Amino acid sequence: MNKAVFDADCRQCERLADFLDDVGRDYPTYYARPVPPFGDPKTRFLIVGLAPGMHGANASGRPFTGDHAGILLYQTLYDFGFASAAESRSREDGLVLKNCRITNAVKCLPPQNKPQTSEIRQCNHYLQQELAGLPKGAVILALGRIAHDAVLRAQDERARDHVFGHAAEHQLSNGLRLIDSYHCSRYNTQTRRLTADMFRAVFARVRDLLAAS
Repeated sequence: MNKAVFDADCRQCERLADFLDDVGRDYPTYYARPVPPFGDPKTRFLIVGLAPGMHGANASGRPFTGDHAGILLYQTLYDFGFASAAESRSREDGLVLKNCRITNAVKCLPPQNKPQTSEIRQCNHYLQQELAGLPKGAVILALGRIAHDAVLRAQDERARDHVFGHAAEHQLSNGLRLIDSYHCSRYNTQTRRLTADMFRAVFARVRDLLAAS
């Protein structure tokens, strides 16, 4: 993969790099490196999450794989024809994404799952290059406010012109469309801030937009 889009050896954020070193020693079977984007390299649909989870993507090396947040995401991707299977178990499970790719605003596991603002900004150039490769009319789905803000920063868009809200839609100046969703985290789904029906409605809208473009 082009290093402008992703660098598996990136250590630009000292706090995150040192933390990954510690995690790798404590969990020697874990991936414990910057997690690469996963899916179709020529996609028209990009999903942007926050960052790898400790026992999820950080362990498996694939976004949203091995943690609770991935359960609803991959099931919904499968239901709408974007994935070959309803569950993502490991990098070797043969699952394929169809006209879809998943990435994160921050590629490395942050302590307490909370990246610092400086780390989000430092990692933003990777997202910027990834978005630059999308064709006009592509749809970006931001899972949560931090992912939403990272997309706006990468596109040099003003936050006040694009306020985050579940199912909110934003036409970006370069011809891309941004749609927001609450993050499919354990907390959000268990408290029903985000229900399966709410999530499915967002994906139905994505499907309609892609079909129309």
